[in-house]
Amino acid sequence: MSAPLTAPLTDVRITTLPNGLRIASRLMPGLHSASVGVWVGAGGRDERADQNGIAHFLEHMAFKGTARRSALQIAEAIEDVGGYINAYTSRDTTAYYARVLAGDVPLALDVIGDIVLNPAFDGREIEVERGVILQEIGQALDTPDDVIFDWLQEAAYPDQAMGRTILGPAERVSGFSRADLSGFVAEHYGPGQMIVAAAGAVDHDALVRQAEDLFGHLSPLVGTGREPARWQGSEARRVKRLEQAHFALAFEGPGYLSPDFYAAQIWTSALGGGMSSRLFQKIREERGLCYTIFAQSGFHDDTGMVTIYAGTSGDQLGDLAHLTVDEIRRSADDLSEAEVARAKTQLKAGLLMGLESPSGQAERIARALAIWGRVPEAEEVAARIDAVTAADVRDHAARMIAAAQPALALYGPVRKAPAREALAGRLAA
Repeated sequence: MSAPLTAPLTDVRITTLPNGLRIASRLMPGLHSASVGVWVGAGGRDERADQNGIAHFLEHMAFKGTARRSALQIAEAIEDVGGYINAYTSRDTTAYYARVLAGDVPLALDVIGDIVLNPAFDGREIEVERGVILQEIGQALDTPDDVIFDWLQEAAYPDQAMGRTILGPAERVSGFSRADLSGFVAEHYGPGQMIVAAAGAVDHDALVRQAEDLFGHLSPLVGTGREPARWQGSEARRVKRLEQAHFALAFEGPGYLSPDFYAAQIWTSALGGGMSSRLFQKIREERGLCYTIFAQSGFHDDTGMVTIYAGTSGDQLGDLAHLTVDEIRRSADDLSEAEVARAKTQLKAGLLMGLESPSGQAERIARALAIWGRVPEAEEVAARIDAVTAADVRDHAARMIAAAQPALALYGPVRKAPAREALAGRLAA
């Protein structure tokens, strides 16, 4: 490790109930607060086409009242003790979590259990929240550097759950009913799909007892497998009069379970992970072709995506796209030891910083347990990062480039932008 942990950490403790529910926690000595939540292995990619957006709608409805609490009572229960409660929906997961003081962990888990297991789905509240989500969809469509990533996802995985937007289209959201929401819960919210995770000032044994009281009665679900992702790569080009041309290019990367998982993260970081990265230095600092440019990696258990995004003028978009592809190709040949070392240090520093937050710890615990069935310690992860050599990273880049079927999304004054096929040919040249 490049630096010692700032506070001692106990081992992660994991308990599995007979019905398959997993409870995992880490005591962080010296803290007076904790983060606790329920992570459900059901998100956007678990929806059928006619359900697109319902996982996100369900997340919203969880806070709109239960059989025991009104929407106001849910908020007051946590905020009266100075806590914070929230949720999110991703393509793989829906998470409900809270941050509270140590003595209020049982209250927080009781509230979260209540909103997950007993949502009222009141008809009036459904209509209110439908309006909120439609506003959220409209806001996303009006934000070019948000909506372009939805279009890129669709271009990468067309005609499948992985490629559909998490918010869903307005016409679908406008039609969801109470029965639709209840049906999705019945299909996907089983104990084997749930993880109760906590970190900070937590008592694992007490957490297990309460989780068993709340969730122990649930019966396991069967037949909840999800559709495997199929990367195809295509182009989404939308011409509009905007000040900037928005450019997003993506390649299929490895998934969480791939042996290239760490090499992919290191390569992406070296390519466009910060101000010292190749793309930032070459395209922004040396050429002044954009204000923002970055590369990032996204991972799932069966696939991954490397994304490069930049915003520039319509006149400079062609130069920016060509230079980006040239830097990607060149990185497979001459990525240096210093660049790889810097990227590895950045990854390890990010890992350590995340360990200092109980919310970050709980998130990491739940995610790792869902993916690998265990929670690797920071020292193990750092050792795996350190074991990757510059040659490994260059080899990974070369293999990815050789197999590339890029996805491309363009928005704004992009009529004259190079086509996906042209950029793919330049990459392979």
